[in-house]
Amino acid sequence: MNPEARAGPPVPSGDAAWVSLPAPFPPDVLARLCRDVEALFRVNPYYVFGSWRRNGPDAYAIEIENQSNGTRQALELRVIAGPGPGLTVHYSRGLKQRTVLTIEPAPQGSRLTITDDYDRLSEAERAQRVAEVDKSLSAWGEALRTYFLRLQRWSWLPGWRWYLRRVWVPMKPSARRIVWWIYLITVAEFFFFLFVLLIYVIEQNK
Repeated sequence: MNPEARAGPPVPSGDAAWVSLPAPFPPDVLARLCRDVEALFRVNPYYVFGSWRRNGPDAYAIEIENQSNGTRQALELRVIAGPGPGLTVHYSRGLKQRTVLTIEPAPQGSRLTITDDYDRLSEAERAQRVAEVDKSLSAWGEALRTYFLRLQRWSWLPGWRWYLRRVWVPMKPSARRIVWWIYLITVAEFFFFLFVLLIYVIEQNK
């Protein structure tokens, strides 16, 4: 279950999958962004949330459909600090024991490694429930990379951070794809209008 070619998992585990991605922020800034656990999870393009409720300072109750493996679950999450500037999300039940976010400095910002640890059950039980393995990890890593880049690239626009966190992130993945296509069509229509206007101006000046 390893998306990367390395000798072993980034955290101690007998059964883990992980993915790493660059982030255009220094480790301390990335760590603050990762504290918004709800945003991180909602960015996953395969997660559809029925509810996300805070039970305490570092505890949440969620209802989630994972479209990568067709499962629906009601879970309680507990978030603890570490390792280092990263954090660890523990799950109350299910095949997955925890998700560990490891943050390391990198030449152009940071490197975030997301590790799904399945070392909760025995090897025999895991083999029987292999269909429950979360297949969205690589897609989640790519979605987070894009999210961080958009956050960094367009933050100079007034209201951009508010829009991204309060409007775009809470959307269902299908709604975000529809909005993206609307943006593309709108931009294409605008440039087509400019092209027609340019032709008109040239013809008028002949």
